[in-house]
Amino acid sequence: MSSADAEHREEEEPLAGDDEDTGAQVAPIVRLEEVAVSTGEENEDAILDLKAKLYRFDKDGNQWKERGAGTVKLLKHKESSKVRLVMRQSKTLKICANHLVLPKMTVQEHAGNEKSCVWHATDFADGELKEELFCIRFASIENNRFFMEKFQEVAESQEPEGESEDANAASGLLENLKVEEKETTAEKKDEEAAPAAVKEEEKDIKSDKAAEESSSST
Repeated sequence: MSSADAEHREEEEPLAGDDEDTGAQVAPIVRLEEVAVSTGEENEDAILDLKAKLYRFDKDGNQWKERGAGTVKLLKHKESSKVRLVMRQSKTLKICANHLVLPKMTVQEHAGNEKSCVWHATDFADGELKEELFCIRFASIENNRFFMEKFQEVAESQEPEGESEDANAASGLLENLKVEEKETTAEKKDEEAAPAAVKEEEKDIKSDKAAEESSSST
């Protein structure tokens, strides 16, 4: 066997111990802890969830501008029963619409497109309240009609803010009247009890004087 063949065989033969399992456990350099992510929707139930593309009307440029494609939801709060519309972009989850659905809101089909509809809202997606004109486009006519029907149904079911405030004011007034009535009744009782106490005091004074007069005469 030539020296070249011997060297070639040595290169091919694996070193002893390369495949041996030593049983050693290597701890990770960085330990990652599970982090709870809050979406802000934990106290709400989704009553609508559809894929769509959203646009807003740019008054300065007098044109529609795309806000993003993603999922539009109608979320009903578990305690207050208020409903808000929230839409997030698919990949980034960035909010592109976030507003309450109020009683006076109306939604209507976009002219010339049965898959789209438009509505006005006071939106908070950018961190401040702004009046916006939105247009949303769905993949099908059915989805657009379902969205419009649900949106209008929710708007009509919401209690007007004015009526709610009046109701709260009335209940507060009734509560104040109850408290005032209790206080007035207590005051009357005190007034009735006062003269009786004065009369009792006068009797005690007279009896004391009579006792003094009888003792001095003796």
